[in-house]
Amino acid sequence: MSTTTASPTDTTSRALQRAQRRADADRRPWTFYVLAGLFAAYVLFLYSPMLCMYVLSFQGPQGALSFPMRGVSTYWFHQLWEGTNGDIGGAVSRSIPLALVVTLVTVLFSVAAGLGFRKQVKGSSAVFYAVIIALTAPGYILGIGIGLMFNLFGWETNWYSSALGSQLSWTLPFGVLITFAVFGRFNPALEEAARDLGASPAQTLRMVVLPILLPGIIAIALFGFTLSYDEFARTLQTAGPSNTVPIEIWSMTQNVTSPSIYALGTVTTGISFLIIGLALGAITLIQRRRSTGAGHGGH
Repeated sequence: MSTTTASPTDTTSRALQRAQRRADADRRPWTFYVLAGLFAAYVLFLYSPMLCMYVLSFQGPQGALSFPMRGVSTYWFHQLWEGTNGDIGGAVSRSIPLALVVTLVTVLFSVAAGLGFRKQVKGSSAVFYAVIIALTAPGYILGIGIGLMFNLFGWETNWYSSALGSQLSWTLPFGVLITFAVFGRFNPALEEAARDLGASPAQTLRMVVLPILLPGIIAIALFGFTLSYDEFARTLQTAGPSNTVPIEIWSMTQNVTSPSIYALGTVTTGISFLIIGLALGAITLIQRRRSTGAGHGGH
């Protein structure tokens, strides 16, 4: 009886062949690089104008609206703060409270709509189609209609009344659609378990449903705030004599020919990114706490 022992050379060769096969399996196809290049070109096309605006907002006192830059400073941000080119402070002091109110109303009505649709409330189909129609309606025309309605009733258009209503016609449909997606992933068995343990409907909603849906609710709030803060078409005809930030920017483009308008764009974009960052941070913190709690529960 004889045994055959593999030589070290054969063992090394087979190991190299296995490593080569794994490398070939892990190698991405050429289509991946084509799609990655298209995505990179899309991102560059999307954000390069914003990057140009950010860079040009830091020009010196002799700066212009185009390249090349003439010095580097924060001069135009100081000009913006001093209000020499428009009522920027007033516009911000109106836009942020308006966006917060819109966010609160959007969240409350969207969550209530989601709870109602789960129970198949009578007329829910009509409400759903009304939501879709509100999304497809041209914003400028809708703003004109709301402004005409206020004039018909003798009401004064203002940022806290007519503009609030016009913006809600934009944010509520988005909030309701997001709520449908959030509630669609909710497991009703969790509610049944809470009821089996003796929880009342109010306790089930407060202690089970809302905490689980909290990341989705934060997403609804984020959409409501950003859509309201940046809304122009629906607000133009309904804000009355007091401008919001988008309308103030539009007004500045009519008579301001200095980099201060770029500075304003940089500031407003920074505020939007700050709100988005806070929302994403809150969602990440909630998910991390849940995973930590699940880990402790498993032990």
